[in-house]
Amino acid sequence: MAIGLFKTSLVKKYWMALTGIFLITFLVVHCVINAMIFFNDGGLMFNSAAHFMGHNVLIRTAEIGLFVGLLVHIIDGLWLYFENRKARPINYAYTNNGKSSTWYSRSMALLGTLLLLFLVLHLWHFWLPSRSIVGSLEPQGLDGNGHENLFKLMTQVFSNPIPVVIYVLGCIALFWHLLHGFKSAFQSLGFNHTKYKAAIAFAGDAFSVIVPAIFAAMPIAMYLKWIA
Repeated sequence: MAIGLFKTSLVKKYWMALTGIFLITFLVVHCVINAMIFFNDGGLMFNSAAHFMGHNVLIRTAEIGLFVGLLVHIIDGLWLYFENRKARPINYAYTNNGKSSTWYSRSMALLGTLLLLFLVLHLWHFWLPSRSIVGSLEPQGLDGNGHENLFKLMTQVFSNPIPVVIYVLGCIALFWHLLHGFKSAFQSLGFNHTKYKAAIAFAGDAFSVIVPAIFAAMPIAMYLKWIA
């Protein structure tokens, strides 16, 4: 059964598209919650949202689906990449790539790998302590609402310029990955009719800029102490 689901390149592209849209949805939720630090209220609203996400049974269950979707997306992407490399003559690729595609569309595997490394660092910094898997939020104490102070941990991590630079570079990689992946996902699912192709392209470009920009602004603002 599992072999059948991944038997053809077309089916693999469908899986890539579906898991990609699922991960895009997660990015929206994650971005909205993290952007609450810009209320500049000492992290109270952000900590309340993080507390809800960390203690809601449905959301904790959905995290399992998120990791499964991420794993499928990674495996399927690498599978397609190596399949395409094997099927395409090197000379042909070298001669025609610049004419038929952008460099970032040809570098999705590399960009995805960089994002995976960035995600591991992100999980190590914040998700593992917030779930008490490695470390905990106990050393940070509680905020004014009596919630775990994840915001305080963020201010500590982003007081160091090295993580700030790494996170900004990760957001740049996310921008390039989304710039191709957003439109490609809808195209793979058949949403490439002339009536809405332009709208999807515009939404993809806007999403690719806005979401990574908000994510990148967070560590920069914290490092520069614009948020406290």
